[in-house]
Amino acid sequence: MMRSLYSGVSGLQNHQIRMDVIGNNISNVNTIGFKKGRVNFQDMLSQTMQGAARPTEEVGGVNPKQIGLGMTVASIDTIHTQGSLQTTGVMTDLAIQGNGFFVLQSGNKQFYTRAGAFGLDENGTLVNPANGLRVRGWMAETVEGETIINTATDVTDLIIPVGSKDPATATSEVWLACNLDKRTEVIPAEAGPAEVLKGTWSMDKWVYDSFGNVHKMRIDFTRVPGTTNQWQGTVTVNPGAETPTNTIVDIGGVNAAANTFIVEFDNLGTLLSATDEVGDIINEGELQLAISFDVPEATALPGGVPLRQTFNLNLGTVGSTVDTITQYAEKNSTKAFKQNGYPMGYLETYKIDQSGIITGVYSNGTNRMLGQIALASFTNPGGLEKAGETTYVISNNSGEPNVSEAGVAGKGKFLAGSLEMSNVDLAEQFTDMIVTQRGFQANSKTIQTSDQMLQELMTLKR
Repeated sequence: MMRSLYSGVSGLQNHQIRMDVIGNNISNVNTIGFKKGRVNFQDMLSQTMQGAARPTEEVGGVNPKQIGLGMTVASIDTIHTQGSLQTTGVMTDLAIQGNGFFVLQSGNKQFYTRAGAFGLDENGTLVNPANGLRVRGWMAETVEGETIINTATDVTDLIIPVGSKDPATATSEVWLACNLDKRTEVIPAEAGPAEVLKGTWSMDKWVYDSFGNVHKMRIDFTRVPGTTNQWQGTVTVNPGAETPTNTIVDIGGVNAAANTFIVEFDNLGTLLSATDEVGDIINEGELQLAISFDVPEATALPGGVPLRQTFNLNLGTVGSTVDTITQYAEKNSTKAFKQNGYPMGYLETYKIDQSGIITGVYSNGTNRMLGQIALASFTNPGGLEKAGETTYVISNNSGEPNVSEAGVAGKGKFLAGSLEMSNVDLAEQFTDMIVTQRGFQANSKTIQTSDQMLQELMTLKR
């Protein structure tokens, strides 16, 4: 008789634990990044009244007779299913679509979370503003003039230096493209055998020196008299300036003294070669001319030699028609479609893409990689221990974290301007609440009935 009482007590206690978990789920229904809990029950040890007997030639087998001693909690699982995503429009709000956890740091201790409501602190460090935990990742570094992110190194704090300067960079490359009109004519002059050009095509492009000053580069293309496939280009930096910049065009490294070059096309209208004033020629691969000019108001070098700047003028690739100068019977359209110099700028804003790369947007129009946010995955995410504030820490059964960039080793991707909501389903929780309540009531009824039976037993002596 006492067994039924204790079985009912175990049912009351453990249904109360299940109700506690359900209450916690419901209370966190609007907690970002929260993962619901689930309680599983199992029966306790059973008292064996009679053991089993195997069949014999005379009779069959007999099953064991056992009386259960109640129930207990088998597990309280954390269900790491995907929560719905809510758009916030805040650039530092991040949601993870797929597997993975953000890596946060406090001192020497690491935490992991799915809640991505981040912001910047006074030093520009990306943090969780609710508790100051720092978001971990990899900062960009410059190697041989190229900005890279080395995700093979240990993670570190992510710093976004809003308002920092991007130094001015001198133009080192200018790219030309489009067409010079094959129909441009050369007509004889009225006096003498010399010929004059009927038309000239001019184009301008702004270029920058190392101080960030802007200069106008002008190229005049004219047909070479007596030819059908040759054009003379004349390059001038700052045309019409009071102080000449002494522009020079060079190919072979010999110090030429002129600012002209000859570009030649084949009979198919594609690039064939380029020649400078001293006769140096280039006719393979990319046709690059070295353009140099004096930088106005720059400090003179020792000996009174003015500071000069050099950049490459890219005419295109021999035999190609893509991003290259051509000569077809269409109107002139050759222009400089790109150059790589820019003035000094300030970091105005930033953006985060699906791989977690943070790109800074500067006032001078440049975009630069600043860093990349790390993701951690676990062999058994259900083994993580909750540490409060919607964070987890590793346990003996979670496995060690696999930290890498998004999209690697089964990890998900980032969605900037969004937050992952709780994965709690209220309909499911209310249904579980009803079932739990009925289980609690049934166990209490077991105790009441057992008590009544004991009461009847006590009255037998009267």
